[in-house]
Amino acid sequence: MTLAAAGELLSDATLRGRAVPAFNVITLEQAEAVVGGAEDAGIGVLIQLSQNATVFRGGFAPLLSACRELAREASVAIGIHLDHIEDDELALAIIERSAELGVGSLMFDRASLPYAENVALTARVAAAAHGRALWIEGELGEVGGKDGAHAPGVRTDPDEAASFVRDTAVDLLAVAVGSSHAMTERAAVLDLELIGRLDAAVPVPLVLHGSSGVPDGMLSDAVSAGIRKVNVGTALGVVGTARLRRELAERPDAVDPRSYLRGVRTATRDEVARLASVVG
Repeated sequence: MTLAAAGELLSDATLRGRAVPAFNVITLEQAEAVVGGAEDAGIGVLIQLSQNATVFRGGFAPLLSACRELAREASVAIGIHLDHIEDDELALAIIERSAELGVGSLMFDRASLPYAENVALTARVAAAAHGRALWIEGELGEVGGKDGAHAPGVRTDPDEAASFVRDTAVDLLAVAVGSSHAMTERAAVLDLELIGRLDAAVPVPLVLHGSSGVPDGMLSDAVSAGIRKVNVGTALGVVGTARLRRELAERPDAVDPRSYLRGVRTATRDEVARLASVVG
């Protein structure tokens, strides 16, 4: 199996009335776990690297290159996506190297700006991306929970969403429907009626961010209502960190990272397979 484009994965999921699971990674072990979990579930997924993760890693190329090689060797379709890129120059630099690094799609997020500025910048990045055959995801109506920068009660207006998609030419739209980033408890309540109205108003697939805080049943309901890409990040950190604490407690003298990271990778892989099966 080779690298998959976001469009291929989304078209297949839409035909089946399902969503593409999209998992954010920060480490190589997480990326390995995502591919392994996708293979266990038999479901194609997107591996995502956020702008914050590129800062942590000191650049975007090394981990993206590793993800590209993992995807090339996978037995299921794996796409590579950049998530929450807020710096337009960084977005353009990634687009420039997208073919080399196996990147097939990118989210450009300037939802914190006034509407007109968000439209202008997103349209510029979308035009550059389309010139390289990349799909672009935009955001309208801030998703909550990003270090206090987003108001928790924000919701995406369907009419404004339709105008935003038309004026920016984005291929995917992240919508605010009740989820919140970085939730460690699965207690979010989604506005399923709003998802249905957005799906009817917008001609591109809808993306749910902050899915780690949404219970399984509600995730399934959101997919039924029209969500076509489901982003997961924090949930992988929750299970991986819990397993790491256990591994270190059981091996207080451990110094070889392989002795405890193997268990972390396995726990993360199991969670990826479970969540992929819920939505994909």
